[in-house]
Amino acid sequence: MKRWEKHFFVTALAAGLIWSPIAWGQQQMPKPTVPPMPTAPAVPTTPADAVTPAMGAKVNINSADEAGLMSVKGIGKSKAKAIMEYRQKNGPFKSVDDLTKIKGIKEKSLQKFKNQLTV
Repeated sequence: MKRWEKHFFVTALAAGLIWSPIAWGQQQMPKPTVPPMPTAPAVPTTPADAVTPAMGAKVNINSADEAGLMSVKGIGKSKAKAIMEYRQKNGPFKSVDDLTKIKGIKEKSLQKFKNQLTV
């Protein structure tokens, strides 16, 4: 190694140590944090005609699954299962009033949640 190469190497090494924050006992600066971007509203995973009433739409009794039917205030798990079983055995409902054909759903109880349903 030539003399000027040694001098260059020693100078570069010394400059790196002098200007290094570790050599002066300083800590590395933390990286700035970026606030999270706002997310878009969740897209419903149910069919468009089986949207829950909480979103302002009516639940289609011919296509809604058990969770969709249970989202209607007044329909619990047992009524939702009964609606689905009736639909499998007898085909689609012709009107919301056909729900009175299901055991446990009387005309009076149907009137409480009828406005949340559609066919």
